[in-house]
Amino acid sequence: MNKFNINATAIAIGLAFSAGAMGQSISQDAYKSAKEGIAAEYKSAKAACGSLSGNAKDICKAEASGNEKVATAELEAKYKPSVDARYKVRVAMADADYAVAMQKCDDAAGNVKNVCVKEAKAAAIAAKADAKAQMKSANANETAAATSDKANSKAREQSADARKDAASEKRDADYVVAKEKCDGFAGDAKSNCMNEAKARFGK
Repeated sequence: MNKFNINATAIAIGLAFSAGAMGQSISQDAYKSAKEGIAAEYKSAKAACGSLSGNAKDICKAEASGNEKVATAELEAKYKPSVDARYKVRVAMADADYAVAMQKCDDAAGNVKNVCVKEAKAAAIAAKADAKAQMKSANANETAAATSDKANSKAREQSADARKDAASEKRDADYVVAKEKCDGFAGDAKSNCMNEAKARFGK
């Protein structure tokens, strides 16, 4: 699945999300101006979809909406930097990818469409699991920085737990995709496929 591309407006705002960049907010005037720019870009992108038809039009609208939501989340994170704001940006990106992918799945049918849908959901689950793990790690590290060595140790444990939880969520989502692909087979081929999937994902 192709990753969702952030539009030129979001890039032009220059919203870099490194730890250093996130510590520097923008002025209220710059925030207001950027917000108006995002709204104008969304209106223009949505209007451009009018020349299309069928599923191509639906995909276009999903891309326009996704771009607007991601750009808005990035702007909010730049205006009021925080761990939670960075998390919301990643979630917005995951939701935007998912919305576009689901529309693209409508071009397929049968098992191919089912697999497409499962893969889209798995990708969204994986992206959100990673975002949650990063948020938990960042929160734990912030707490540790302000406390003792004992807190540092606890932060490392929480970060490890967060990564473990994310890996588990992604593994479960990948197993769902594998099972769906097995439905494209029959008889022994399907049984072998299911057995292989269970072995691979520890089910």
